[in-house]
Order: sequence, then C-alpha cells, then structure tokens
Amino acid sequence: MMAQLRQWRCNAVPKPMSEPMPKPMPNAVVRGVLAAVLMATLALCASASFIAAQDAYPVRPIRLIVPFPPGGPTDVMGRLISQGLSDQLGQQVYVDNRPGAGSTLAAKIAANAEPDGYTLLLGSAATLAIGPTLYRDAEYDPKSFVPVAMVAEVPYVMVASPKAPAGNFSELLAYAKAHPGKLNFGVPNGAPPHMLAAWFKSLTDVDVVLITYRGGANVLSDLLGGQIDLAVETSSILLPQLRDGKLRPLGTPSPKRLADLPDVPTMAELGVPGFLASSWTGIVAPAGTPKAVVDKVNRAVNAALALPATKAKLQPLGAQAMLGTPADYADFLAGELPKWIAMAKLSGAAPD
Repeated sequence: MMAQLRQWRCNAVPKPMSEPMPKPMPNAVVRGVLAAVLMATLALCASASFIAAQDAYPVRPIRLIVPFPPGGPTDVMGRLISQGLSDQLGQQVYVDNRPGAGSTLAAKIAANAEPDGYTLLLGSAATLAIGPTLYRDAEYDPKSFVPVAMVAEVPYVMVASPKAPAGNFSELLAYAKAHPGKLNFGVPNGAPPHMLAAWFKSLTDVDVVLITYRGGANVLSDLLGGQIDLAVETSSILLPQLRDGKLRPLGTPSPKRLADLPDVPTMAELGVPGFLASSWTGIVAPAGTPKAVVDKVNRAVNAALALPATKAKLQPLGAQAMLGTPADYADFLAGELPKWIAMAKLSGAAPD
C-alpha cells in the first residue's frame, strides 16, 4: 500500500516544463550577416557623399582642353567660354591647349580623363568625327564622350582668287566643266575645309584639283597671291579680305544668307541644295560623367552665352551662340557626326 502511495505521489507531482534552447548560429553565418550590414551602410554613406560632392561641384579648377594652338579662332572661342564658365561656376576654368595629330591628341587625353567633371573638351567636327575616322590609332570615338553643351557655330564661305577665271559661281561651274582639271582648290590637309571641298566635287560633279596644305594660313596666303583658284573657309577668317575686296565670294553653304555678307547667295540658291555645313564647337566630357555635373555645366554655359557681353565678343568671330540642353546637343551631334564621317571617307585624306 505504501509503495503504491509513493508511486502515486511521484506521478502526481508535475515535472517542470522546459523549452529547448535555440541552437546558436554558426560563426560563418554571423560574420556574413554583419558583413552585409556593413556593406549596405558603407554603400549608403558613399552614395550620400557622392550626391554631396555633385552638389558642391566644382570645388577645384576645371581644365578645358582645346585641340588647337593658342591664337586661332577655336582657341579664342575656348578662352571666351572658359571665362564665362569661371564667372558662372565661381571656380577657375583654364584652357589647356593640346594641338597635334589632327586634334586627336587632345581628344584622347580627354577621353582617358576621370569622368568627374574636372576635364572638359572643346569638341568640333574635326575632333569628334574627322579625327577618329582618319587616324586609325586615335583610340577613341564619339561614344567616348557625353554631350554637355553647344557653344557656337560659324558659317563657311567659298571664295575665289581675284586671278581665278571665274567671277561668280555660275561662271566657275561653266569653266570647270569646260576645262576639267584646270582649276585647283586649296585645302588644309585633313581639316573640315578639305572635307567640304571633296563633298563639293561630289555634289557638282566637277573636275577640280585639290591642293593640300599643312594649314589654313598657307591656303589663304596662296589664294591671295593667285597661286590657287578656290578655297572654302569660315567667315571669321575670310571677312577682312572680303571686305577689302581681296577675294571674290562665290557662295555660302548656309541655310540663309549671312548678315555680314547679304549679297552672297546660299548654295541652295545656286542650285546645290545639299551643300549645307557650318563650323561648330561644343563642350563634351568623358563618358560616365555624372548627369548632375553635366547639367550644371550646361546651365553655366547657356547663362554665359546669353550675356550681351559674350554675344558682343562672338560677333567679331562671325559666330552665333547655340543654346540648348545636353539632349539638344546629343540630337545635333546625331545629325552632324555621320555627315562629317562620310565626308572624311569620301575625301580620301591621309593624315600628315
């Protein structure tokens, strides 16, 4: 009986309840979770710092690479816009002249620069289209850059030497067709006027001989001296000689007559509607440059170009300011670059 009672008591006393303890996480898993949290935190901090850096841009001087030597029209344009940018951004923007290799040297330097907004390139048809087409070792192409802002364009004018056997465009065509190979066209080798001369020959189907020179100054000198018959150059270079009557204007490949040369017909008026081109410049940056930086520089360029003082300085260059967004500039390049690339291939030009 007593044995049964002891058994009953033992069975009646409830045993303490205990839940199984969770197993500890393996050390590798803990380390992985901590690493993931740390990486996310660092990424968040880096993103915040990156955004803050873009908002603060620029915090140091900006380099504007110009692919031509000091003193020329493109250099003057570059110095004008660099001063305007300095005023608008509150930070020095200095010109770095890097001539050579058909302007591809400057473009190569810019393409390989850090895409942080502190290296900009003053681009043109020569730099972005002709150079990488003619120079196989250019090591860049238009995709190496992001469009930032248009700057200005300058019209071209086709001219004849006073000694040329043609007083106007119609007489030029008639003489060229009646005397194939007798007229010669002076061009700076590999430069945009070289492309335009080759394109003119193709559009008009006339046989004129292209004489290549090492630079536009030599072309102008021989044109004034009567050693060559024809040339095409920007109005900024030709206007002084045209105003003094030292050269004969034949026509301009512009959509409308020029205010400085109202009596000179357009090529469309002369029966060559496809012959349409201008000399233009614009700022590009290395591909990958942050959009916020691109937009900030674009706004600064447009603000500088809109100033009456800037317009007054552009006028002696025969230049017209080109305002617009980065998207506008991208659309412009999408139409211009293929045209100049095709002209470069058509010209058969060989780099010096």
